[in-house]
Amino acid sequence: MGSDLREETADGPAVRSAELIIASARLTELCECAALLRRTRARSEEIVDEARALLEEARRDGDLARVVLLREQFELARAKYAQVLDAYMRILQRITEERQEIIEGQMDRGRISGLSGVA
Repeated sequence: MGSDLREETADGPAVRSAELIIASARLTELCECAALLRRTRARSEEIVDEARALLEEARRDGDLARVVLLREQFELARAKYAQVLDAYMRILQRITEERQEIIEGQMDRGRISGLSGVA
């Protein structure tokens, strides 16, 4: 008859430490994704600005065929920028949630070890 280690350590310090390590790793990955999305968002914004400038130039020149083409490209650039911005905002929200979970886990760990949490 073997013992079930999971039952014996389910609330143990090793499990809580492992959960904190995993949560920290997830947070690191999310931050790396956010950095990539931040750069992508900045570049997308530049593309939208460039498309807007080209569209305005075509309007000033009175080139209707080019205006139609550039308007489509401008609208597509704006739509893609909105998608990138939405993804960026979602990942920032997830980072906030992950940080909160880590803080709550640390507070729970402090309570379990008998610390009051008051400095």
